[in-house]
Amino acid sequence: MSTVIRVGHKGADHVAPGNTVESFEAALRCGVDMIEFDVLPTPGGTLVLAHDPADARGRRTLTLAEGLDHFAGAAYDGVSLDVDLKVPGYEREVVDGLRERGLSERALISSTYPESLALVRELDPALERGWSVPRATRDYTKSLLYAAPAYALLRWWRAGLPAQAARALGRGECEALMAHRLLVSALLVQRVHEEGGRLFVWTVDDGDEIERLEALGVDGVITNDPRLFAEYR
Repeated sequence: MSTVIRVGHKGADHVAPGNTVESFEAALRCGVDMIEFDVLPTPGGTLVLAHDPADARGRRTLTLAEGLDHFAGAAYDGVSLDVDLKVPGYEREVVDGLRERGLSERALISSTYPESLALVRELDPALERGWSVPRATRDYTKSLLYAAPAYALLRWWRAGLPAQAARALGRGECEALMAHRLLVSALLVQRVHEEGGRLFVWTVDDGDEIERLEALGVDGVITNDPRLFAEYR
């Protein structure tokens, strides 16, 4: 039996367009344990479920309120939520929205911005927070032009991350680490667990790699295609 927490990225982005009701329902059908979704403000200040401004402009997006109302439905009772804050500035709205719908106890708020995580702690100390690393607007390892420097930077990050993660967890700056798959090592798993934290890995779209990461002892794997969880088992 699988022990890894099965997380659908934007729902099930390879099955249906991410951050949509269709994608969330697809993830549910795949039997995920957790759904990750992104929250971003529009230029007009409305909070929507979108990964980036282009994503928000390209289609009719769910508002934060619409998305949270959807997750408050009975169909999602057994599913946890990873609410990824793309930029600082709207932490209170997210925390209040989760609390009003009774979703706080099964939610994790993640961000690449430590200041956002610090504010979330002030607003609701019981909410689990995940520090997401590294901060990047897109996956540069898939770019012909930027792949080489991107891999070099990730190697540098990978070497120092176990100590960084241990410090952040030990100081109470977060309760979980959300790490890019190329940053994950046995030492990182060890240091995160020594500090009582959880380690989630993003974004893993290969069944063999999911199996390898589970064997390494990570707590959760985030994928665009939750169908892979059934395949590798």
